[in-house]
Amino acid sequence: MPEDQPHAAPPSRAVAIRAVAAAAVVIVAGVLAFILMSPPGGPRAALIGGPFALQDGKGGTVSDQTLKGRPYLVYFGYTHCPDVCPADLAKISDILDTMGRKPIPVLFITVDPERDTPKVMADYVSSFNSAIVGLSGTPQAVEAAEKAFRVYARKGKVEPDGGYSMDHSSIVYLMDKKGAFAEAFNVERPPADAAKELETYL
Repeated sequence: MPEDQPHAAPPSRAVAIRAVAAAAVVIVAGVLAFILMSPPGGPRAALIGGPFALQDGKGGTVSDQTLKGRPYLVYFGYTHCPDVCPADLAKISDILDTMGRKPIPVLFITVDPERDTPKVMADYVSSFNSAIVGLSGTPQAVEAAEKAFRVYARKGKVEPDGGYSMDHSSIVYLMDKKGAFAEAFNVERPPADAAKELETYL
């Protein structure tokens, strides 16, 4: 009798890991799409924002409570970011410049507290509009802020020289005077148009 054909080999561990990673990417993309596409006032508002407390370059604490009564923008990134972060901060800075003496606070929160101390963050944002405040803190405090704003952040492979990059979501969050999430703010438009919308929240 002919020998039985061997059974197909089970999926390898590597394939399984890739599948899990792909699923994670899909989940993150889905969350971001939900945030960006949900109508104002919809269920997304309950998902974004919450308690956080971080340090600025002067040793002061900036939290959701200290900002109550003022609208503000929140953007997550890191000082070693090669292009996206500085480009987005430059766009935000242009919008604030257009607002003149009426700019609203902008929180630039690091996703890389290992390298980005409060002082490093303060030095970095000094190149932009003065309304942009660089914030950092302990890894636990930064992680709490990331969770509050549903931010995706992951440390990349460490190179032989000790360098590494950070994978992270890139959204500009607009929070209203009550500290509630208003919308994912669009900075990809003329600064005057963006500034006009921001002024409606003052």
